[in-house]
Amino acid sequence: MKRRIASWENGHSTPDDFYGPLLCEAVNVTAAELGLNHRTDQDTTLLNAAYPASPDDAIATVDRLWRADLNGHEPLLQAEPSEHAWNEASLRWLVAPEPSFPSQRTGDDAVRVGLADVSVIKSTSDLFAQLDDRFGGDHARQSVIQYLSRDVAPLLSGTYTEPVGRALFSTVAESTLLAGWMSYDACRHGLAQRYFLQALRLAQDGNDRRLAGSILSAMSHQATFLGQFTHAATLARAALMGISGVATPTLRAQFHAMEARALARTGDRRACEAALTEAARALESRNNDDEPEWITYFDEAELAAEAAHCFRDVRSARQAVAHAENAMSGSHVRSDFFATMVLADAHLHADDPEEACRVALDALDLGEQLKSARCVAYLAEFRRHLGKFQTSPAVREFQEQAREHRLWAATMTEITQSR
Repeated sequence: MKRRIASWENGHSTPDDFYGPLLCEAVNVTAAELGLNHRTDQDTTLLNAAYPASPDDAIATVDRLWRADLNGHEPLLQAEPSEHAWNEASLRWLVAPEPSFPSQRTGDDAVRVGLADVSVIKSTSDLFAQLDDRFGGDHARQSVIQYLSRDVAPLLSGTYTEPVGRALFSTVAESTLLAGWMSYDACRHGLAQRYFLQALRLAQDGNDRRLAGSILSAMSHQATFLGQFTHAATLARAALMGISGVATPTLRAQFHAMEARALARTGDRRACEAALTEAARALESRNNDDEPEWITYFDEAELAAEAAHCFRDVRSARQAVAHAENAMSGSHVRSDFFATMVLADAHLHADDPEEACRVALDALDLGEQLKSARCVAYLAEFRRHLGKFQTSPAVREFQEQAREHRLWAATMTEITQSR
């Protein structure tokens, strides 16, 4: 038995169907939290994508999610997103009563939390966000989860005053939103959705409606990527409605842009253009001094990138090219990669494969340092569109040069899996 336990500890093997449940019972954790693939009632609850019923429920659930993710629990990592969860979350947030507050731990072992602790979480998460922007969600995702699980989770279950608790919940919601974005970028879509749900509940109890609206906007972005366009438009509209009293111009611009992205994919060009017009009008009136720090990145270049996506999707190649050329920020690597690939796609739709290939090579150079399954998905879509131009010398030359790039090689796996 000692040899068996040593093998588990060293990672050479995992407990089987007999020993797994016994081990979970002995250490009082779920199979998911140990990274085992055995199912228990608690594991089934963890895999259900549901909006937490209370602050205590949110704390317990996000803690289990972090631990299960950190331990590589495959059923969670491979989980599919739930369409029902998008509707439930937006509705329950919109009609939620006044923010509640978790029950407080007592006793000598309770961690005492102050605003200095909240500041540390914020600063640490900001550093991780910079890594995500520069190197992609798959670069430091596990490090983020490890930090949240080992350093932040004990603080959520600690002792704090109500003002500190509100600040703590809001800051952890922002960090959990980052975990959701990184999981989404890694195409762990069910896991990302679960992080978004927990972040939304934490933002609600932190009384941070602006952040909550931004979380719904992130969920809309993911829903559009996954082809759930009606859900995506609904989520963007819920964000607009839910923070109407406290919305800033930049937030309104982002929410209108997300609605436009969804509408473009439905083919409703008129409604899409109307939403883009509202986004541009809102952005013109912004004052960064009055905006939350985490939304100031959404500027004219970001809006141009969203518009480029929209016009590409409604097959207006000329407008897509014009907006994509204005979407390069020079400071956000992954966003610039996406904008460059939209520009390449737009040139293909304009039957200009030579220019499309030239631009796509720029994107490949830009994305060489990115570890992002979403970037691979963009390239895989471009690779499929190249099929109609296979006889073009420019396309053949591009494919020879592209073979040297890591992201291009990864598209072969992406295309194979989608068949």
